[in-house]
Amino acid sequence: MDLLEYQAKSLFRQMAIPILPSQRIDNPADLKGLKIPYPVVLKSQVRAGGRGRAGGIKFVENTIDAVAAAQTIFNLPIEDEYPQVLLAEAKYNADQELYLAVLLDPVARRPVLLGSSQGGMDVEGSIEQMQQVAVDQEFSPFYARRLALKMGLQGDLIQSVSTIVEKMYRLFVEKDLDLVEINPLGISPTGEVMALDGKVTANDDALGRHPDLATLSGKRQSSGLARERRSPHAHSKVQQSPEFDPKSKSPISNSESLQLIELDGNIAILCNGVGLTMATLDAVTHQGGKPANFVNIGSLDRYYAANALRDRVELGLELVAQDKSVKVILVNILGSASKTEEIIAAVAGYLERKARANRHIQVVLRLVEIDADAVKKRLGQLPVQLASTLDEAAAASVSSVK
Repeated sequence: MDLLEYQAKSLFRQMAIPILPSQRIDNPADLKGLKIPYPVVLKSQVRAGGRGRAGGIKFVENTIDAVAAAQTIFNLPIEDEYPQVLLAEAKYNADQELYLAVLLDPVARRPVLLGSSQGGMDVEGSIEQMQQVAVDQEFSPFYARRLALKMGLQGDLIQSVSTIVEKMYRLFVEKDLDLVEINPLGISPTGEVMALDGKVTANDDALGRHPDLATLSGKRQSSGLARERRSPHAHSKVQQSPEFDPKSKSPISNSESLQLIELDGNIAILCNGVGLTMATLDAVTHQGGKPANFVNIGSLDRYYAANALRDRVELGLELVAQDKSVKVILVNILGSASKTEEIIAAVAGYLERKARANRHIQVVLRLVEIDADAVKKRLGQLPVQLASTLDEAAAASVSSVK
């Protein structure tokens, strides 16, 4: 379960992670009573990434502009989701933007700290800057400081960023979370640190131990259904994805909602989530492989409609395979059993279509907690190699291109 930004920041506030003055906006009229001095930024509260590029984040200087901007954002779908709430937040001038995350490796069953000296909208294009520290023993400030040093931070910034990482980790553990992410962590000219955006992914199986998170989940689900019922645009887009022709099941030209990051290698990578994508790229490189490109399809929770995730995965496969230098595609998408079925169907459908077009490409598919024999029977003679761990998947991908 992905929390919205304003919900994630309420958790940040509880942990004394610095955030800007902000106000929840339920309708444009609320801005007439805004308590934050202008200029402010208005942010669409949806689970999808890429809000800035999609037009869901706007800076405003006065009430008239704010009301007009809010009306536009409320009626702007991002990844087929209309916002129920906006976040109005004070404007912040940052000299530098960092990326920080704490995530769970579901196979190794241990937390991993991620950090990059280049954060913000283009973090996915700065893979070489991403640093990783696995927490393989009882957590101590040593792990946070080690990450800060690997990120190349210096002076007082080492301590201030380490302190933020420690608080993120404490939140991660106390709430049984799968991900805590700050992107970007803004650094002011005076060295002040500020969480300018945040993402929190709760573990669905642990919600029983955290009624506060379960309450957030219930509110989000009911508000989303209400928006879908009253917006004909939302209904039509959920039924017919703009990326696919539902009759031919093949991608069409409108693919701007997925971003392909090109690198210089021969192994394509398809993942869900920035943290998992970074870890996968790192694993391939560690095995001596060279990624050709990658696509992050984002959180799996956003795909409500039938076949929506399947369509998305097939589109991602098409994008990463466009480069003729690609010899193998590593698919590392982790989700629930129901999501896994859609992923398998997407891979099978894509490879069957390519076989009919007389183009053959190898796929390494990492799946967790599945009936491997049943999956192999489903895939038949298709060129797919199953892997149960990230290291195994990376090694198999590298081996396939040698």
